[in-house]
Amino acid sequence: MTQEILTVESDMLASRLGAHPLPDGSGVRFRTWTTEAQKVAVRIGGQLYPMEAQGDGIFEALLNVPLGTKYFFDLDGVARPDPYARFLPDGVHREAEVVNLHAYPWRNTDWRGLKLEDCIFYELHVGSFTPQGTYRAAMEKLPYLKELGITALQLMPVASFAGQRGWGYDGTALYAPHAPYGRPEDLMALVDAAHGLGLGVFLDVVYNHFGPDGNYLTCYSPRYFTSRFSSAWGEGLDYAEPHMRRYITGNARMWLRDYHLDGLRLDATQAMPDDSPVHILRELAGEVHKLRGTHLLLAEDYRNLPEMVTEHHLDGIWIDDFHHEMRVTLTGDKDGYYQPYSGGAAALANAVNRGWVFEGQWWPLEDRPRGKPADTLEAPSLVYFIQNHDQVGNRAIGDRIHHLSHVSPALFRGASTLLLTLPMTPLIFMGQEWAASTPFPFFSDHHGELGKLVSEGRKKEFEGFSGFMGEDVLDPQDEATFQQAKLRWDEAESGEHGQTLRLYRTLTRLRQTDPVLRNRSRQHLSAGSLGNDLLWVKTETAAGQRVLLWNVGTADLKLDSLPLPFGLPQDVVFYSEADGQSSGFPPELPAGHALLLGTTA
Repeated sequence: MTQEILTVESDMLASRLGAHPLPDGSGVRFRTWTTEAQKVAVRIGGQLYPMEAQGDGIFEALLNVPLGTKYFFDLDGVARPDPYARFLPDGVHREAEVVNLHAYPWRNTDWRGLKLEDCIFYELHVGSFTPQGTYRAAMEKLPYLKELGITALQLMPVASFAGQRGWGYDGTALYAPHAPYGRPEDLMALVDAAHGLGLGVFLDVVYNHFGPDGNYLTCYSPRYFTSRFSSAWGEGLDYAEPHMRRYITGNARMWLRDYHLDGLRLDATQAMPDDSPVHILRELAGEVHKLRGTHLLLAEDYRNLPEMVTEHHLDGIWIDDFHHEMRVTLTGDKDGYYQPYSGGAAALANAVNRGWVFEGQWWPLEDRPRGKPADTLEAPSLVYFIQNHDQVGNRAIGDRIHHLSHVSPALFRGASTLLLTLPMTPLIFMGQEWAASTPFPFFSDHHGELGKLVSEGRKKEFEGFSGFMGEDVLDPQDEATFQQAKLRWDEAESGEHGQTLRLYRTLTRLRQTDPVLRNRSRQHLSAGSLGNDLLWVKTETAAGQRVLLWNVGTADLKLDSLPLPFGLPQDVVFYSEADGQSSGFPPELPAGHALLLGTTA
């Protein structure tokens, strides 16, 4: 069967793998594919129900069993979890539950999605976003996010993974939402409620590898994977194998079609090599964009390749370079992948002007050139951030930028001002908006020898980083590490936290209402610097002019004597340290402070 025909047929309800209630309510169709087993059955409560061979490794059975039935597939006498399970209430090693993803009574059916230019992303981890760590608890925070000015939630992965807690990037049952967060209908209720408030919901998905514990695909067929490619996580996924391809494309369609999600963020797309005639990323984009409404695909990809958008037709890319220049500017870090970055106002101006930093220059970490110019990409396709789960959690103790003693609250608020006044699509990491005191360390819940290896590997990972000794690295397996990551909502409105939160609320509103900042084109944007201490960013449209000045140095700067290549507007649109108070044109710009000036046509 050809790849194209299989992809089309696999989207038909009658041919989807797993367990699916029949539309007329007469029973459940169980269907699986294997190249290894000769006899296949559905095992329910110790009873075997033989499945009939349909050809090409497909086995099927129609059973009159109710919703809620738990089952294994039995492969030549060995019970195996269903890798296409829609819910695994007892974990990735146990029975799947028959659920009906079409039974949820959707209320906000008129929602049609968001344009990328309208997105202000808020990345959150369901398990640590609230004390309860559930979809239902997150739903209670939606009015807060709406008031904050967020337009799109970005959920870290929720596909089932081994253990009770983790980041989700070691998922093994990609069709089943992680049970400790709630049931499938709870996730649907979260999405439904968000749409009712005018908020989009995006999901982080991992299509480049499977976790080390709980992946049963190879029990069904080793053809899902290939030795032609490899990754840090083992054998590569064989996207040229039609059934692996359908596993991925079908999964994307399920999240967007059945859960009404608005888009997907694809983890580490540089780790998705494909020698098929049509790259899996291009096919994914085509499948996603064919769905009703507006659905978006974003890539996490450090390679700086514009063809991700121009040829594969994804909608946007997370831009590491902007974060890295920001990090070096604020902290002076030079460890690991920060080493090639300069930091400072001039480097930030270059990143803003060029979209990213590396566009063909030598990349010393891989001893080869990296990137191409981003000239063909408009601002919304470039997702900028000053924090995200990786850049916080991949530190030894999960400390955020503002936790460092040499990053003052004013300097952090200045960085936040730059992020939210650029036309690029901004992403905020949960708690960033109030400079949360809580860290976000890496945490996991692997058992036995694997758990020990994860703990030891984490210490070894930071041996080459100055300032970290092995005993300082938090043990990801310790539940206390996970508990540290939970946000403290009681602190959000107080002191410096409250001032920072008010800044974010003001800036998100300004981003959406200011006649000049509403423009999302790089054609009206220019940036430069005075020395390495003052960054200026100018946006000029038919509606007027906005000039952002940010002092990233350590000394105050007199505004009336700045040798800028243009005259400064005299109207103060926003001042990062005014905290809601009206202020006129200040004589000086203190260290860390940012000032937005403007004229209106």
